Amino acid sequence: MKPHIAENPQVTVDAEHEARLQFLTWDRTQADIDAPEHRARQAHWTEVAGARFHPTAYVAAEAAIFTTHLVLGEASWIAGHALVRGDVEFGAHCTVNPYAMISGKVRCGDGVRIASHVSIVGFNHGFDDPNMPIHKQKHETLGITIEDDVWIGANAVVLDGVTVGKGAVIAAGAVVSKDVPPLAIVGGVPAKVVRYRGQSARGDAVSSLGRLGGAAAAQWPEVLARHRDGDAYVSREADGTVRRSARHRNDAIEIAAGFGAVPEGLDVEATLAELRAMQDPVTGLFPDPHRPPAARQAMRDDGLALYNVLSVGYAIEVLGGQPRHPVAAVELEATALCDWLEGLTWRERAWSAGAAVDAIGTALYYNARYFTTGRARETLFGWLALKQDRATGLWGSPTADEGLLQPVNGFYRLTRGTYAQFGLPVPNAERAIDSVLLNYRNYGGFSGPTYTACNLLDTIHPLLLCLRQTDYRRAEAEAIARAVIARAEERWVPGQGFAFADGQEPSLQGTEMWLSVVHLAAELLGIAGEFAFVPKGVHRTQAVGLGL
Repeated sequence: MKPHIAENPQVTVDAEHEARLQFLTWDRTQADIDAPEHRARQAHWTEVAGARFHPTAYVAAEAAIFTTHLVLGEASWIAGHALVRGDVEFGAHCTVNPYAMISGKVRCGDGVRIASHVSIVGFNHGFDDPNMPIHKQKHETLGITIEDDVWIGANAVVLDGVTVGKGAVIAAGAVVSKDVPPLAIVGGVPAKVVRYRGQSARGDAVSSLGRLGGAAAAQWPEVLARHRDGDAYVSREADGTVRRSARHRNDAIEIAAGFGAVPEGLDVEATLAELRAMQDPVTGLFPDPHRPPAARQAMRDDGLALYNVLSVGYAIEVLGGQPRHPVAAVELEATALCDWLEGLTWRERAWSAGAAVDAIGTALYYNARYFTTGRARETLFGWLALKQDRATGLWGSPTADEGLLQPVNGFYRLTRGTYAQFGLPVPNAERAIDSVLLNYRNYGGFSGPTYTACNLLDTIHPLLLCLRQTDYRRAEAEAIARAVIARAEERWVPGQGFAFADGQEPSLQGTEMWLSVVHLAAELLGIAGEFAFVPKGVHRTQAVGLGL
């Protein structure tokens, strides 16, 4: 006959310990983890809930596990009365306290602490159609990502589509509906950044800028020398291939100029003569001598001839010269200029269309500053004002494969050569900020192969430009700027500079672009004076105005 609990003190002790483990799960021992009852529970959930447990993981007896996929990492535990359902992964040393609810698609890194009564909801009910009952509308699942070392306080709610950055703290009762930057402490409804953990965010960024700027200022001559091949500057690929382009020398000139110098051994007068001689006297454009336009191709349809309006033209200015000829290709009557603009690739490749507008705007700047110009500027800005998508603040269309990437990157190129260069306010700046931040989030902060100088430049410059007009979502933009500065320091290769993207060789293009990105990020934070590099050419930030 089974003894009464009161008659068996050991049973009383065991029952008390089991009850404690439901609520004070940190009291578990290795014996509790290895207990036959616990291993049987794990085996059951492995069979019916798609679970996979590290040998040191523990799940209390009264936890509710209804998953299609569950991973519980090393030394992680789930307390009693917690609900875990859907498609959920926890890394190592994660803790889920009693009455927490994790639903839908949720991915947690290592060291995530989830307090009692937290709701992490990685799905959403459809409700957009007012003519259909909500219970009949489709569910949507974007998923939630919670990075390493995050603490989520009691009664907080994290909604679908959110990424919580590494080291963040979510205050009790917060409702998190937007991404949380790394190391941010957020609170409120909706949650907003209150402050950042550890040293002040400004102090961290200033320290990083000082270290990176000091290294780059000391090493840039070595970086330039590495890319010399005789009298020319080149790009050296990972497979040993040497690639030649007019841009490489111009990047070298701009890198040196950013530190208040010229490349060692550069004959300024001879270089100016060579650069000015590249200009086509009829169109005023700058075809690349290493890759001339294809036969029967109109020069204005050649991407390099247009880009060199910036690359060669600004290098000429940096060295104290000016273009030899006006850029006649852009001095068009209104109908012809509008036809050109409307024929660009706005629907399928908005970045390329924005790049063409960048070159047109820059050519009009040269004409106005050094020669004479007609009414093409008014036509250009009028066309842009009428053609902007007021819902997104962008020009051009998203694509099925890349989403907003093309119009966001095109926004940078377009506004750089027009609104930024001439000191004019960007129309619908707040909608543009929304789109840039959404694109950044959709690409996971450009993690992995998308973390390139181009994608970060095309994020930071638009945010900086638009935030000159408004403080809308400034905290989120500043968090991105701080993250860029922090990561840039670790990306610098001593004596070689920056690679354009991870997995590539350091290059002059990568070095100039990343130094400029860091400067822009520092300017967005109001601490550009702490960085030794100041862009003087393509990525300069000072406007010339319309007075000229």
